Amino acid sequence: MMRTMRTEERSQVAEPSDDDGASRRRRARPRDDRRAAWIFLIPALAGFAIFFGYPTVRGFWYSLTDYNLLSEPAFVGGDNYAQLVRDPQFWHSLAVTAYYVVINIGSQLLLGLLLAALMHRLTRSVALRAMLLLPWLVPNVTVGLLWIWLLDADLGFVNHLLKALGFGTVGFFVSPDWAMPTIGMVNTWAYTGYTALLLYAGMLQIPPHLYESAAIDGAGELRMFRSITLPMLRPVLALVLVVSLIGSFQIFDTVAVASKGSGAGSAIRVIYYFIYQQAFQYFHMGYASAAALLLALVLGVLTVVQMRLLRASRSDLA
Repeated sequence: MMRTMRTEERSQVAEPSDDDGASRRRRARPRDDRRAAWIFLIPALAGFAIFFGYPTVRGFWYSLTDYNLLSEPAFVGGDNYAQLVRDPQFWHSLAVTAYYVVINIGSQLLLGLLLAALMHRLTRSVALRAMLLLPWLVPNVTVGLLWIWLLDADLGFVNHLLKALGFGTVGFFVSPDWAMPTIGMVNTWAYTGYTALLLYAGMLQIPPHLYESAAIDGAGELRMFRSITLPMLRPVLALVLVVSLIGSFQIFDTVAVASKGSGAGSAIRVIYYFIYQQAFQYFHMGYASAAALLLALVLGVLTVVQMRLLRASRSDLA
């Protein structure tokens, strides 16, 4: 009797219930979070579709029409694009913008690398980083007005200083030769601190033992910067160059402020200002939309080329 009861107890323990087996199968099966991920992505996708997707499609439609805001759009096919290709003002605006991009990116990158390297190797002061970021926080229109007052040919502090040193006055925003380099330097002053902080953040990811090993081998600061910092910084440099390129092609605020009363004229008419004039001064909305789409295509091609040349997807830190 007792032997039979023990046998029944062992059989009950050895045979798991169906509920326990189903629970183990649920735990063993990998969790599928795709449905939850799509739910969380819905607001972002909706915002992208409303504020980016729809305007892009609408802009492409307008680029195929003759539209002046006062009448219904009239379909003209690719006439706007054909006219843009033959328009010397469009190509001149692109050339002026490219000139500005070279000045702005070259100066920003060199100064940003210098400041980032000095902060990385000499000091990591939070107060210094905050001071570098202050010009970037000032609105572009305010920056433009500030420097117009400082560089004014008659009342500006800089020209008064040049006179005191025995030099003549310079029409920084008036002269066609000086206007675009001046705008480039103004925006370099405004954005170099932000660029330096991005590069500095990338330098902080470089393992310190690499510098220690190089110092033991007798390498100087310049050699370590060239052989360690720059190669390790390649993904961050790619990011900075792409962001700076797109931002430089979008220059408008400073040019719009400097153009008021300036004699520089077409010497500072960048592509964004050309699009603005076509759309809101001449009311050629279709033509302006075609120019904007061509600019987006140019930026896309330049971004892909930069990413390929810099091998931005590969990091030496891995």
